[in-house]
Amino acid sequence: MPMKYIARLFDDVLTQSLKRKGAVIVEGPKWCGKSTTAKKHCASIIDLLPTNTRDGYVALAKTSPQDFLSLGEAPLLIDEWQHVSFIFDDIKIAVDERGFGQFILTGSVTDKSVEKRDDDRYAQHTGNGRIIRRRMRTLSLFESGEGSGAVSLLDLKNGVFKAAPSSFTLKDYAFAICRGGWPLAFDPNLDQPLEQAKDYFDVLCSDDLFSIKAVPLDKNEEKARLFMRSYARGVSSAMSEETMRKDCLESIDTFDRETFNKYMLALRYLCVVDDVPAWNPNLRSKTALRAKPKRHLTDTSIAAQALGATPDGLFFDMQTFGLLFESLCVHDLHVYATSIGARIYHYQDAKKREADAVIVFNDGSFALVECKLGGNEDIDEAARKLLEISSDIDQQKTGQHAFSMILTKGNLAYRRPDGVYVIPLATLKP
Repeated sequence: MPMKYIARLFDDVLTQSLKRKGAVIVEGPKWCGKSTTAKKHCASIIDLLPTNTRDGYVALAKTSPQDFLSLGEAPLLIDEWQHVSFIFDDIKIAVDERGFGQFILTGSVTDKSVEKRDDDRYAQHTGNGRIIRRRMRTLSLFESGEGSGAVSLLDLKNGVFKAAPSSFTLKDYAFAICRGGWPLAFDPNLDQPLEQAKDYFDVLCSDDLFSIKAVPLDKNEEKARLFMRSYARGVSSAMSEETMRKDCLESIDTFDRETFNKYMLALRYLCVVDDVPAWNPNLRSKTALRAKPKRHLTDTSIAAQALGATPDGLFFDMQTFGLLFESLCVHDLHVYATSIGARIYHYQDAKKREADAVIVFNDGSFALVECKLGGNEDIDEAARKLLEISSDIDQQKTGQHAFSMILTKGNLAYRRPDGVYVIPLATLKP
């Protein structure tokens, strides 16, 4: 029986983007569901994945790009479009002439990683105002149907809240972290959902990292796995690239900076990393702010695979469990924020006060978020720090503080006497 389509929050993102832009570039990791979702929104398709037909399409795109772009009705989906990304300028011209909602362009490798066309015309225009990029991620707990969606981010922003229970257990979170949000892992025809993450990781380390022409790497699966393990060790931290490289050197003699930088670039081209930038609000004090991004991968299961973590094994390493839980929270916040036009940052200052995530809404207001797997003492400490941070922010210059929230694995969403919300991740939705 064919797998039933899982409705995505990204569906509405794509619908709205097509209404106001001529073309939408959908970027995201392999197997996250980009093509499946895009096919729900297109009138015709050019599929560049099959190698037996790709050469003909590419040849036509090189010799007559306007004919290539007229092969179907709008919205025309060009799947794996990085193979013809040299026609970016031609797409811009076409949307100038035809209007909104003309093209959906999907790919698991960013178009910036491919080679130029023979005549050296490549992305002469940014596409500003005509072409927009949208990042699609793997499934959140709300999208997979495991989360109740009893607590809405927009409701919290507007001061609306009702206490809600959660039946999602600590064991469920451990499983969700290791399984990830890969759509195929939810196929009822499959009896081993954890295998999807393993397959993704194996292909990443054996083939994908070495497949990008713009980033030539000597194929070395052992080195790739060591690199991924070092990156995974830095998940939910602001670990520097040099620290990660030195970590690699503890297990292998040769890992020079140039090679390491190529691996980093390859991960970005493949949309595997999802680092969170630092937020720099206006403060009333002279406290110094930290500007390093926090390390995250596009799905928690990638880090779990790199570290050799299993659902049961996480209970023997609660520190790693906590870091991966934070990454799961940030992943889902990214998905929810994208659907409501918000952005995700992190905050850290020289006083060692931090917010694991900062949600900046489209009206400039913000919410501070901490992610805690621990008990009441951890929650009390997190609430205290969030209140300190919010009181130190100059809201006349930065924007209004909408709320502070601690995401937990608990069984009840509630509001503390100090105003900080304590919300089980599995109750959250946009």
